Amino acid sequence: MRQIDVHKLSDEASLNRYHAGILLWCSLIIVCDGYDLAVAGIALPSIMKEMGVTAQNAGFMVSSALFGMMFGAIFLGTIADRIGRRRAIAICIGLFSVFTAAAGLTHDPYLFSGMRFLAGLGIGGVMPNVVAQMTEYSPRKIRSTMVTLMFSGYAVGGMVAALLGKGLIESYGWSSVFLAAGLPVLMIPFVLKYLPESMPFLIRQNRLDELKRIVARLSPAYHPEAGDRFALPSEDKAEGVPISKLFQNGRGFSTVMFWIAFFMCLFMVYALSSWLAKLMASAGYSLGSALTFVLVLNFGAVIGAVAGGWLADRFHIKYVLVGMYALAAVSITLLGFKVPAGLLFLLVGLAGASTIGTQIVTYAYAGQFYPMAVRSTGIGWASGVGRSGAILAPIVIGTLVGMALPLEQNFMAISIPAVIATIAVLFIDHRRAASVSHTDTGASPAEGLASMNSALSSK
Repeated sequence: MRQIDVHKLSDEASLNRYHAGILLWCSLIIVCDGYDLAVAGIALPSIMKEMGVTAQNAGFMVSSALFGMMFGAIFLGTIADRIGRRRAIAICIGLFSVFTAAAGLTHDPYLFSGMRFLAGLGIGGVMPNVVAQMTEYSPRKIRSTMVTLMFSGYAVGGMVAALLGKGLIESYGWSSVFLAAGLPVLMIPFVLKYLPESMPFLIRQNRLDELKRIVARLSPAYHPEAGDRFALPSEDKAEGVPISKLFQNGRGFSTVMFWIAFFMCLFMVYALSSWLAKLMASAGYSLGSALTFVLVLNFGAVIGAVAGGWLADRFHIKYVLVGMYALAAVSITLLGFKVPAGLLFLLVGLAGASTIGTQIVTYAYAGQFYPMAVRSTGIGWASGVGRSGAILAPIVIGTLVGMALPLEQNFMAISIPAVIATIAVLFIDHRRAASVSHTDTGASPAEGLASMNSALSSK
């Protein structure tokens, strides 16, 4: 009879086609999610004109989806540890696809807001689940890179929204880009078939045959046998109320710091996503040029996410985040000043890299900080609490836009949260991270892998 630690096996597995397949599906889900989220900001000037709403009211309309995201991240992030992550992801895809498309059929601000709230439940709920999924099924030595590469699909979705917006809105109206968001619902059967379930969930459900098939694909050195028993580190056994584990083993203070960092970063992300096009249009740029800035913002986000993940796998992820938040404070502040066009595009790209890109790296850090069994819960609560920052951002910046303040003051208001987030990340106690407690064994990764292969080959 063999006892196999699935956490260690996943940590020390070599990258193979199975990992690539999980990365592909998670990335596609995030591309769709990013499109659904960005589409409101892309269409906002046209929506305001057609519905005759003020800047402040438009801020409330955008925030309706973000308010839904707060509940979705907390509820669907937490429930995934109970009903299974795969099923929770499928529910989220259905919600954000159907109700984003439905919002495109409305012509009333209140009905639009209601549809966006329901879509927001899925948009918010899918994020913690796919981050937890990618973290669980990534080899430890490239985990940050895998998670941030996957999550860069969020920015790709924003770029797709900007490109389609430039082509569709002027020809077919703003509704067209919302209706296109209904297509991802077709992915649900494939997600249920090809995306693996969480391993701790399978152990709790005693679905050992399914788990053996997954483990064999993760590590070809493993060959299933009838007497195999699967084990988890004690921290990964979610007993009792999972949310209480977020505050156990000295993680309570760091959990609050994660919540503050998420709040501040999401404030910046949604302030820029919702109002960058409008701010640039009010500064004298045409709608097409303003949407180009959104495209550059999301292109910068892809670069920032991938580069941030690469740096986080080679240096201390905590201090990589500190540097990225500091860059956000500088680049966003400078956006409010008159600079040459080339420098302005560079600053917008840096702002995307250090806000959307930084948020993706922050998700990766949270995924590594919490134990496997409550990873969705930990990320879900951080994301959910952070959503209050996302909710406030369009309203606060919309109010400032309505006050006709100088452009530099609008961007300074967006940059202040970066300073607060920098301080919060500095206070996170990295010694309490699950990734540290599981790897601080005195053995090198190569020695650990050799030990695992030896254990798997013995009876």
